[in-house]
Amino acid sequence: MHTFAAGGAVTPQAVIRLLLVDDHAIVREGLRALFEEDAEFAIVGEASSGEEACEAVRRLQPDIVLMDLKMPGMAASDAIRLIRATTPQVKVIALTSYADEGRVREIMAAGAQGYILKEVTKADFVTALRTVANGETWLHPLAQRALIEQLRNRRTDPLALLTRRERSVLELIARGMSNRQIGDHLHLTEGTVKGYVSTILAKLKLEDRTQAALFAVQRGFGKTERG
Repeated sequence: MHTFAAGGAVTPQAVIRLLLVDDHAIVREGLRALFEEDAEFAIVGEASSGEEACEAVRRLQPDIVLMDLKMPGMAASDAIRLIRATTPQVKVIALTSYADEGRVREIMAAGAQGYILKEVTKADFVTALRTVANGETWLHPLAQRALIEQLRNRRTDPLALLTRRERSVLELIARGMSNRQIGDHLHLTEGTVKGYVSTILAKLKLEDRTQAALFAVQRGFGKTERG
């Protein structure tokens, strides 16, 4: 693909290299079909989990990773953090069907540069890819609305400060689990759980684990196990 520079000279335009990450093969095939005749983009690889995505990014060095948010294994937010930490030049766009407040905030906080809903038109999809490739952020209007609502809620609801993972840890604290038990339940190390607990206490302005458990129970956490 070429563009015309000043003076009429023809200069090559870099192809945007994409890595597709989704646990459904039919979705990946659909994305390939969407871009296979578009010279502006090249699909350089595929992955079906967060773990595979991290390995593929190291090996293939794509420009953009298109990542589904609901896959088995590693949480998408953790995969995004790892990709951004190890290969900061690689950009990540979430490609999902959901735009709830907590999910959008969690994914963008993890380091994603874009959030696209699968209902988007191809024209908007291409615009999003170009925008992110140029180093800017692109959010679907529903994702923008969710973030704005999150900011509004944060003023009155301290729970809005917590990510999805932190809420999961708080839920298990309310059930009376130890850090080791929480780690086993969520497939995390005990040290990672301790880090989450410290973050939860700081965000909720609580002094210790007992206060966190009381806070959680008062707001309905832990009811499933406690009956």
